[in-house]
Amino acid sequence: MRVWGRRDFLAAVGSVCGVLKGAALGSRYSALGEGHSTGARQLGTIGIQLYTVRDDLRRDPEGTLVKIAAIGYKEVEFAGYPMSSVKALRALLDRLGLSAPSGHVDVRAMREDWTRTLEAAAELGQHYVACAGLPAEERQTLDQYRRFGALFDRAGEAARQAGLQLCYHNHDFEFTHIEGRLPFDVLLEATDPRLVQLELDLYWITKGAQDPLAYFRRYPGRFPLVHVKDMDRSAARGFTEVGRGVINYKRIFARAEEAGIRHYFYEQDSTPGSPFESARVSYEYLRKVQF
Repeated sequence: MRVWGRRDFLAAVGSVCGVLKGAALGSRYSALGEGHSTGARQLGTIGIQLYTVRDDLRRDPEGTLVKIAAIGYKEVEFAGYPMSSVKALRALLDRLGLSAPSGHVDVRAMREDWTRTLEAAAELGQHYVACAGLPAEERQTLDQYRRFGALFDRAGEAARQAGLQLCYHNHDFEFTHIEGRLPFDVLLEATDPRLVQLELDLYWITKGAQDPLAYFRRYPGRFPLVHVKDMDRSAARGFTEVGRGVINYKRIFARAEEAGIRHYFYEQDSTPGSPFESARVSYEYLRKVQF
């Protein structure tokens, strides 16, 4: 099975990934660790969305995952499987001391291949399936978002019966007003929180001029997953390594319990040089940051 780029992933046949809800998660917010003598908190396990290293992963799945593990990451999130055998991929993760608690799927997988998607997710040992986004032609009206809400509830119920949890991953288009409302709000209102939770992309919500903390207050406990990517200081507000940009992550991490965050996935859609070097820089920041 080939690795799909994100554009391919949203437009073409969904590569399957997902989640087993029943695996032990430790304490309720096990992704948070204790700080040192200051009493401040630190992140526990740190993950990476593998879209960051998509080209290397396509060429050399094993070598890429070896490098990711060597940096210190313990969790990975797939956006398409880099190997034809899910069983072999699971064995490789186990050998490297990596786990894959989440993976991205697309809308087509929900509509056409959901049972197989969930089965593959279970085989890989994941806990969450996260819808990666919505096709551009199907997100022009609020009624379209409401229809997606109904689809997500149906898919989420099937996931729940399989012991899995469906999530939705945002970009910034959900924060552009349509008919006087934010589509993100409409989508959340149209879905059952037991069936559809959120993977909040902290870069995209910031670029959409919204405050993630406001959503934590309005929908406490609904954000088990977050994408941790930073925004540079240029007029284009592009991507940069975590800790080098303008997003105040200490402020966000301090509200992790309210949000319900369990897993933190670093992601950087584009890097100035080697994606592994950017991944290392971001990991070192996230490993040391106190809040």
